[in-house]
Amino acid sequence: MRAACDMAALAGRLPGAAAPDEERAYRVVVIEDDDMLRHAVTQSVTVAGFKAHAFAYAHEALEQLAQIAPDVVLTDMFLSERDALDGLGVLDKIRHSDASLPVVLMTARGNIPLAIKATRHGAYDFLEKPFEKERLVGVLRRAAEQRRLQVENRQLLERLAFAAGIERVLVGSGSAMRELRALILRIAPAPANVIILGETGSGKEMVARCLHEFSGRQGNFVAVNCAAIPEALFESELFGHEAGAYTGAVKQRMGKVEYACGGTLFLDEIEAMPLHLQAKLLRVLQERQVERLGQNKTIAVDLRVVAATKVDLKELGVQGKFRIDLFYRLCVATLKIPPLRERREDIAMLFAHFVHEAALRFKQSAVTPTRDILQQLLAYDWPGNVRELRNAADQVQLGIPVSVGGAESLAGPQSLEDIIASVEKAVIGDTLRRHGGAGGAACAELKINYSTLYRKMKLYDMDLAQYKSAVAE
Repeated sequence: MRAACDMAALAGRLPGAAAPDEERAYRVVVIEDDDMLRHAVTQSVTVAGFKAHAFAYAHEALEQLAQIAPDVVLTDMFLSERDALDGLGVLDKIRHSDASLPVVLMTARGNIPLAIKATRHGAYDFLEKPFEKERLVGVLRRAAEQRRLQVENRQLLERLAFAAGIERVLVGSGSAMRELRALILRIAPAPANVIILGETGSGKEMVARCLHEFSGRQGNFVAVNCAAIPEALFESELFGHEAGAYTGAVKQRMGKVEYACGGTLFLDEIEAMPLHLQAKLLRVLQERQVERLGQNKTIAVDLRVVAATKVDLKELGVQGKFRIDLFYRLCVATLKIPPLRERREDIAMLFAHFVHEAALRFKQSAVTPTRDILQQLLAYDWPGNVRELRNAADQVQLGIPVSVGGAESLAGPQSLEDIIASVEKAVIGDTLRRHGGAGGAACAELKINYSTLYRKMKLYDMDLAQYKSAVAE
């Protein structure tokens, strides 16, 4: 009782103490069977800016520990006789469940040797009763700060591992791929619909799968190639049907939309979807409900739609070939996949990755591409993008002569200088072609001055006029 009376003064406001916002406030669990002391400690730490959770019995506190997720636990060494645990028991339980959660013990003078023993077994610190409020708050604040730092470091490592996971799927060290991966990780957790824009073979489905895998959604990833489904079967395939809904519908069938509930519906080549079904899809996205053919009852669905296309859907909408309202419903976010010819710096890394994949698939040892093969790969434009590069990797692994651009072999082995020169020439040519021969715009993208561009073009016997005429044609 004397300790409780001595501690009553703890409730006074600490000088300069300011309560942080609710979310960032340190959370402390207080376990003390003495009502007056528990109240005084709780009031004191609350005034100091902590969010306090006070308990008279240890077992009650431990039951709620995971839900509270405290930054520090403050417990008396000796608790009520009605409690199965004492302070050491609380420490032992917490050390087994969460070794990094700091535990501070309160003890009377006669229990100092026991308290020192507890610190050797993992207690963060001990407070000798009666103690000053400044001492109490100081110890708890240091313990909580240490805990927050450990948690934030662990979360950072988890995020780094998370990001490393996507790097193993979407391979590439160039700026374009780094930006694409960062954008995917940023928007994946949000339930927003996404349009993926990219050329044939650029990896649109791979990007869609990454959006699903890194979203945390627990449902299925359901892929639908809109160009591969006959129009007569499209509605049934997408929305499902009841038995007898039409000739041949002998039993009930769940549609792709319903099957993707809780997950992601990937609509590849969405521009091929019939207009009248676009209207029905739009209604599904607006109402979050689907209705099977032959059924009057609606079914609630929670799904994210990722649509992929190689064309400008907005322009198709202007032409009346795609519903513009569906475009705006889908286009919450747009991911543009750069073609392989615009990220030549990734070709060698991608090719090595695909060769190793092929070796595993064919149960062989991975081969090492020759220098002339690499030079040939780097100089090629890759109209088939990543898919075409993967095929070339399979050919190399199987020992089949690689033929890209109609040439199976080169005049002879190339030096490193020749390989770099061929890549540099190809990059300059691609940049000029995209900018219609505008040298200034090309220089800005390549981050070089005009004299450097002029010198490089002269070195590689390149004529600016040919890129201007190519656009005009």
